[in-house]
Amino acid sequence: MSTDPLAWETLERQVAYTCPGFDVVNESVRLPDGTETDFDYCSEPASVCILPFRPDDEVVCIEEWRQAVSRVSRGLPVGGIEPEDDDLEAGARRELAEETGHEADRLEPLVTVEPANGIADAVLHFFVAHGCRPTAEQRLDHNESIRVAPVELEALVDAVGTGEIRDGRTVLALSYYKLFGAGDHPNE
Repeated sequence: MSTDPLAWETLERQVAYTCPGFDVVNESVRLPDGTETDFDYCSEPASVCILPFRPDDEVVCIEEWRQAVSRVSRGLPVGGIEPEDDDLEAGARRELAEETGHEADRLEPLVTVEPANGIADAVLHFFVAHGCRPTAEQRLDHNESIRVAPVELEALVDAVGTGEIRDGRTVLALSYYKLFGAGDHPNE
């Protein structure tokens, strides 16, 4: 239990709803002033997001239907860590292969973030993949509609700047990469 005076005390925790990919958790909590209330949040396994570069330095982007916003979204391969993944890098390699049919010569960690920690316990681990080459067919999940769409890095950055790309994970990966580059990890 945290000793920080801002900490909330969890009195009871239950899963209110579960589905493939995430749970909605309801907690009864006591606030620092003694008030008791409920707090709901989304709980999901850790995820990986990959910024994959081909040998020609094009980025292996994907275009995917996103039902929540009713449109095709251009972005980077992202997926949850599976129980059979030995570590985060193994999960990143698996997701890259499944969504794009590409394998990387080398992966390096970029940054780890909590993208929405006011409403979710999600942790997202970003990797930069170098030397990506197509080696197999995509192995998409039953609910994925994805096409591979390689693009020059600067064109991708420009698409973020104009608002054409709105996927938060892609915006964050490119922003961090452009600000700090790979191999520079001030928050680790």
